[in-house]
Amino acid sequence: MTPTEFHQLRPSDVDPAPKYLQIARKMSDLIERRAWPVDHGLPSERQLVELLNVSRVTARRALQVVSDKGLVVRKPGSGTYIAPRLEQPLSRLSSFSEELRTRGFTSSSTWLMRDVAAANSQESVSLGLAPGARVTRLKRLRRADDIPMAIEHSRLPEALLPDPMAVEQSLYAYLDGAGTPVVRALQKLTAVNATAEQAKLLEIAKATALIYVTRVGYARDGRAIELTDSYCRADVYEFVAELTRAPTTFASVDSK
Repeated sequence: MTPTEFHQLRPSDVDPAPKYLQIARKMSDLIERRAWPVDHGLPSERQLVELLNVSRVTARRALQVVSDKGLVVRKPGSGTYIAPRLEQPLSRLSSFSEELRTRGFTSSSTWLMRDVAAANSQESVSLGLAPGARVTRLKRLRRADDIPMAIEHSRLPEALLPDPMAVEQSLYAYLDGAGTPVVRALQKLTAVNATAEQAKLLEIAKATALIYVTRVGYARDGRAIELTDSYCRADVYEFVAELTRAPTTFASVDSK
């Protein structure tokens, strides 16, 4: 950090708020304004103590507040770094990998499951499958710059993806190459709390808030070909929708 940046973090003696909260507030503001890039290293406790003339307890509590807000990630033995934040427009249909690339992040995945099995009731209804139909299931942990972002579980009719091992990174890229792209989708967002298993995979505390996204994707001919459930970390995901208001025509009323 530059001397100017440290000066911006300096607590004020006339501010009634505790010094650790002042520092945390100033640090959070810089992060949220994108003043520091993703993966930028934050000052250590020792640096805050020396350059801001505060106690180690104050420095530690300030960093903890910022960490609890999900704005940073702590890497054992390395330091504290700005966490990636994925702003995903709700008006544009794109894959996880594509969204990360456009924002300069590196996308990676850990496969949790890849198999073919008989469709359950949810899959049959959502994908319009006949009784006894089979689906290909893909479940993975999605990462941005090695930071866990979401748990994604996709299901497709077996005929579209007979070999689940054929998908390497992007499911949408595979479907595009196969000539059956997803051209339209319906999404539903819900707030849920992380289970113990989800918390472990996403490296967060149990019961932490998650954004649960259910998406059904459709092909050009109107067929439902993709059912995906995603559990996204609320501290690093931002779903954005642009709203417009239709022009309003006011009828004139003659007063009598």
